[in-house]
Amino acid sequence: MHHHTAGTSLNKKDGLLIPATPPGFDLTTFPSIYVLHAHIPVAELHDIEQHLLKAGAQLTYDIREASIVLGDISKPRRAKFELQAGKVRFKQIESPRCSKPIPASQAVLKPEDPDCPPMKRRKLQQTATQSTTDESNASEQQDSSTIGSETESENDAGAAPLSQLSVSEAPTSPTVDSSPPLEVPGSLQIRDNSANLIKVINLQWLKDSIRLRKPQDLQAYLVYEAELLPSDAESPVPDPPTAAPVKSKSEAKPKTAVPPCVQRNATKEILERSKADAGSRSKPGAYFSRASKRDRISDAARHDFSNRSFTSTTSQDPSSHRRHLLHQTTSEYEEDVSGPLPPMPDWVLQNRLYSCQRATPLNNPNDAFIAQLKEIKFARLLMNDEIGVRAYSTSIASLAAYPYKVQSTSEILALPGCNQKIARLFYEWRTSPDHRIQAVRDIENDAALKVLRLFYEIWGVGATTAREFYYDKKWRDLDDIVEFGWSSLSRVQQIGVKYYDEFQLKIPRTEVEAIADIVKHHAQKVVDERIQCVVVGGYRRGKAESGDVDLILSHPEQSATAGLVDKVVRSLEEESWITHTLTLNLTNTKRGQETLPYITNTKGAGFDTLDKALVVWQDQAHCGKGSTDVKGKQKKNPNPHRRVDIIISPWRTVGCAVAGWTSGTTFQRDLRRYAKKVKGWKFDSSGVRERGSGKWIDLEGWADPKTRCTDAYEAERRVFEGLGLEYREPWDRCTG
Repeated sequence: MHHHTAGTSLNKKDGLLIPATPPGFDLTTFPSIYVLHAHIPVAELHDIEQHLLKAGAQLTYDIREASIVLGDISKPRRAKFELQAGKVRFKQIESPRCSKPIPASQAVLKPEDPDCPPMKRRKLQQTATQSTTDESNASEQQDSSTIGSETESENDAGAAPLSQLSVSEAPTSPTVDSSPPLEVPGSLQIRDNSANLIKVINLQWLKDSIRLRKPQDLQAYLVYEAELLPSDAESPVPDPPTAAPVKSKSEAKPKTAVPPCVQRNATKEILERSKADAGSRSKPGAYFSRASKRDRISDAARHDFSNRSFTSTTSQDPSSHRRHLLHQTTSEYEEDVSGPLPPMPDWVLQNRLYSCQRATPLNNPNDAFIAQLKEIKFARLLMNDEIGVRAYSTSIASLAAYPYKVQSTSEILALPGCNQKIARLFYEWRTSPDHRIQAVRDIENDAALKVLRLFYEIWGVGATTAREFYYDKKWRDLDDIVEFGWSSLSRVQQIGVKYYDEFQLKIPRTEVEAIADIVKHHAQKVVDERIQCVVVGGYRRGKAESGDVDLILSHPEQSATAGLVDKVVRSLEEESWITHTLTLNLTNTKRGQETLPYITNTKGAGFDTLDKALVVWQDQAHCGKGSTDVKGKQKKNPNPHRRVDIIISPWRTVGCAVAGWTSGTTFQRDLRRYAKKVKGWKFDSSGVRERGSGKWIDLEGWADPKTRCTDAYEAERRVFEGLGLEYREPWDRCTG
C-alpha cells in the first residue's frame, strides 16, 4: 500500500512519487488552447485541463477561440472533421514537404535534413517508441466521474493518463549512431501571422513536454494546420451532416385535433417512429440503430445551439475577441475597488484543487453570482457539453468556498479552477444594472432550452432522454408525451409524468424527518432495535427544503442488512405509505455485500451499487381519512406524493456510504479523484479498494471487533481520517 501526499500522483511503471506538473513548466506564452474530448476518457480530460491550467495556459472551452487544438488524433482527415464539427471557418494550408516530423520523445538521431528526418531512421525510432508505449499502457485503469449523479464507471481501454508520466523518466530508444540527440526548442516561437492560424496538435506533445520538463516544439506534433477565415466569410468546406432543424411553434401549421406544437403530419410520423423504435429493440442490429440515433440527436442539438451566446466562453461573439482573450489583463476591466483586498485563504495560496480539501458552507456571500453560473452550467448539461459542465462545476465549487464577497476579477483569477472566462462573466455581472449576465437572459428566453428543462425535470428522464424527446420524437410538452408516447415510457417515467406537479413541490425538513422516522420504525420491526437510519443528501447539508428524501439504513450485524431493503419496502407497502415501488435492487446482497471489485463489467457502477429501493411515498394522515364523499366514495388523500430513496449499507463500509451520499456532487466527485490521484485507491459508496491489487482497504476498523464503530457518524469520520483529509461537517460540503 502506498500513502501519497497532496499534489503527487502514482507512476505505475516505477512506483515513484512524482509532481503532477514539473516545476517551472510554463505555457503562459502560448496562444489559447482547446482540448478535443474525442477518444479521451472524461477523467483524463480533467487531468489534462489541470496540467494546462497549472502551467498558465490560456485554456478555452470554445474551439472557435483556439489557436491550438490538442487532441488524441493523428490523421489530418480526422482533424479537419473536428474543426468542421466545431463550426470553425478555415481553409487548409498546404502541408510542408515533411508533414510528420519525429516527436522529441523519439528523437535520438541527428537527421541529415533538419526539417525532414530520413524515413528509414524514423521507422526504427517508431519501433522503439512502440515498445515504450506498450509498457506505459499497462498502467492503472481510468475512471470517469459523471457530473450530477452518484456514479463512477471504469474504463479499461485508453492510454496511460498524464498523472502517470514520470518527469524523471528518460525516453528510451535504440542507439543507431553516435550523433548527439536532436535539440528541441523549449518554447513555441509564435509567427507574426499566428493570430489567423489554427493548429491541431497530437496529445503526445503535452505528455512529452511534461516528461522532458519543458514545452516541446509544436511543429514536431503537428497534425493539421489551417488559416482562419473571418466570421462573415463563406465556409470553404461543407458542414458535417446534421439532422433537419426543428421548426419552431410559430412555423408549425397544426390541425386543431393535435397539440399546437405538432405539425400537420406529425401524428402519423410520431406513431410510425414509435412502432419502428419498438420493433428495432428486438433486432440484432438494434445497437447500431441506437448509436446512429444518438449521433443524429447530438448533431441536431449542436446545430440548434450553434452561435448562441451561452455556448461560447463569454456572452460575446467568439470571433470578435479571439486575440483579446489572450492578452486581456485585470487592469483592462477598470475596476473601482474600495479598500484593500482580503487575505487569501490557505487553500487558495496552496492551490488546493480538490473541493474535499476545503470547507464549502451552505451560504456564501457570492451566492447571487454563483446562481448565474449555475444557470449556464445547467444549460451546458442540457446541450450535452460534458466538458463545459465539469469546468463550471469546478469554478462554482471554488467560488462557493471563498469566504469573502468578491470585489475584483483579480480575486477570481486567483481561485483554483477559475480563469479569464469566469473573470469576464463576473465583470459583466458586477457592472450590469440588474446584476445579470446576458448569457443567462438568453438561456431563459431560449425556446428549445425551456422544453428541454421541462422534460429533464420529469422523474426518470435525464438530459440524454430529454434531448431524445425533443429532437427525435419532436415532442414539445407533457401533452405530447401522453398522447403520442405514453406506451414507450418506462414505468418510472410514467409516474414522473403523472405526478409531475407534485414532484416539483419541495419537502420541508419536518416532513423529511417524519418520513425517516416511519422508515426506521418499520426497519426495526423487521429486524431489531439496533437498526440505524441516517438521512443524507441536501437535508443533512442543512437545506431548508429537499427535492426528495435519501436515507441510509444499516445494522452492526452483517447478515442483518442482506436483503433488508425488500423486507422494509414490503412492510411499508402493507400500511400504504408506499404507493409505487419503481425499482428495488439487491445489487450488494447478490455480491455478498462485498465492496465493489476494482475491475468490474458493470457499466456505470459506483455510487449506485448498494441495495436500494426507489419508491413513491404519500403521507397517510389526513383529515378525510376513512370518510366518504356525497357519492359514497372514499375521500381522496390530498397529501402530495414524494420521491424517497431507501439505501442499505453493510456496517463494514457504512462510513463510505454516508460520506458519498451526504456530500455535494462536486465534493463527492473530488473525493473519488483525490482517492485515486493521491492515495492510489478506488473510492465509492460500497467501500475502498487499492488500485492494481484490488485489495479492500478497511478505513473504518471493521476487521477487529474491538475497534468497530458504534455509529455511522463515527465511521464517516474514520473515512476522512483514512483518506488523509480533514473532516468536513455536512454543511461544509455544499459544492453544488
